[in-house]
Amino acid sequence: MPAFNESESVRSVVSEVLEKLPGVTVLVVDDGSSDRTAEEARAGGAIVAVLPFNLGVGGAMRTGFRYAVEHGYENVVQVDADGQHDPAGVPLLLERLTTADVVLGARFAGEGEYRVRGPRQWAMKVLSVALTRMARTTLTDTTSGFRASGPRAVTLFAANYPAEYLGDTIESLVIAIRSGCVIEQVPVAMRPRAGGRPSHNPLKAAAYLGRACMALVFALTRPRVPLEPREVLA
Repeated sequence: MPAFNESESVRSVVSEVLEKLPGVTVLVVDDGSSDRTAEEARAGGAIVAVLPFNLGVGGAMRTGFRYAVEHGYENVVQVDADGQHDPAGVPLLLERLTTADVVLGARFAGEGEYRVRGPRQWAMKVLSVALTRMARTTLTDTTSGFRASGPRAVTLFAANYPAEYLGDTIESLVIAIRSGCVIEQVPVAMRPRAGGRPSHNPLKAAAYLGRACMALVFALTRPRVPLEPREVLA
């Protein structure tokens, strides 16, 4: 659970995850917050890793994947600290890891009423078309931060998860696809933020389309990272 200045919501989000998913380990990566994010996360029952300064979601997620590898966890599920992701959808994501390496919780696949407009909508459509062709499967929400990663992807991301802008969504998917990972999606509904401030506003959204396309181009220039073949389940 990457978190940057999410003290208003992180404790309740951690508590909800532990309530709906008993037995899981919740790791909150405090990405250089200036508020009480770390303290609130611990109060909710999470293990907390505190980064000395803000690295962005990608840097926080790489920390989480490294923790998973070092402590023997095979699967990692990313849940945002702002309360938009319903942990009740996690079992469905994990179920699909039997046939996929990365499973996206898709906001635009028929579940819920989440909508975006303007440049962000255009960028998401362009990215979905491009990554659908690369992955050879329909991907309607390539910027979703609600996703599950299986053993091969966890190993890959622990060493290669990108920290650049949009790297945690677009570039990570491109790396996974080009390394031979199987990508799938499941429909999920998103909820309103429980606290904190959104990372996008109308002015930032105006630059989103260009940055998103640049992120895709940069991702395609990275060298491929070969992985061991997937085990075939009987």
